[in-house]
Amino acid sequence: MPAAVTEIIIVISPLFLIGLTAKVKALWAGRKGAPVLQPYYDFFKLLGKGEVISTTTSPVFRIAPSIGIAATFVALMVTPIPIFGSFIHFEGDFVLFAYLLGLAKFLMVLGALDTGSSFEGMGASREVTYSTIVETAFFIVIGSLALLTRHFSFESIFASVNLSSGYSPLVKILLVVSLFIMLLAEGSRVPVDDPTTHLELTMIHEVMVLDYSGPDLAFVQYAASLKMTVIAILIADLFLPSSVPLMVACVLSAAIVALVFVSVGVVESLIARSRISHIPQFLFLMTTLALTSFAVVAFFLFGVIK
Repeated sequence: MPAAVTEIIIVISPLFLIGLTAKVKALWAGRKGAPVLQPYYDFFKLLGKGEVISTTTSPVFRIAPSIGIAATFVALMVTPIPIFGSFIHFEGDFVLFAYLLGLAKFLMVLGALDTGSSFEGMGASREVTYSTIVETAFFIVIGSLALLTRHFSFESIFASVNLSSGYSPLVKILLVVSLFIMLLAEGSRVPVDDPTTHLELTMIHEVMVLDYSGPDLAFVQYAASLKMTVIAILIADLFLPSSVPLMVACVLSAAIVALVFVSVGVVESLIARSRISHIPQFLFLMTTLALTSFAVVAFFLFGVIK
């Protein structure tokens, strides 16, 4: 029962966390800003609106947001919740996790291409290019943790990662930064993308959803915030050992996830969006950190022995 309650809280929290990020940005800019609950108002407002759908689109355009949000929900069920674990777990389940997020993105890309818009096709091309870098780095991250813990399922990996050798804090620092970069990229946040921009030539994710409106747009925005929350939970998993009492674990995990979203707001307030040509360099930083962590684990496990 506590696990089910925790899952429900996670499902309703992404919009609050996005509002928290917006509030942090407003405070850094010296403004009062919109209420933290503003994303909820916008979400329910969109659910009550009608839709304008281009006659050039096919059913793919209509089903993409629904499949995207469904795939993200299943990815959440695979994600290990601190202390509680995951609802779906088996050996190699992190591959399913990556493919579920990939399926959601694939459908969004197809929906963008289905409109026949050159702008949305440009955004889809960029999204696929950057996702290739991020997904490769993600598997290196999980490979490092699997090598460190000698386990091959999400739940087992994160349950034992805090019980590993004394060099694991260095590995976890590298992986936390890697996952944070992944969160910025997958959430279309600065410096990779700017969710508030209206310049089509520099947009990536936002230009892909220009033709969506009403409930479909609400699903797209919620799925994006839920995906960011899932990655933030993975970051929290790296800090919470299974020996922590239940209530303490719940408070700490919520605080860590909230801190991650506050950090997103701080990053977006301190740096500007990168030029398109510089984004791959930033994303390759995630790959570099992941490879470094893998090398550290391999050295301590095999190099010293030799």
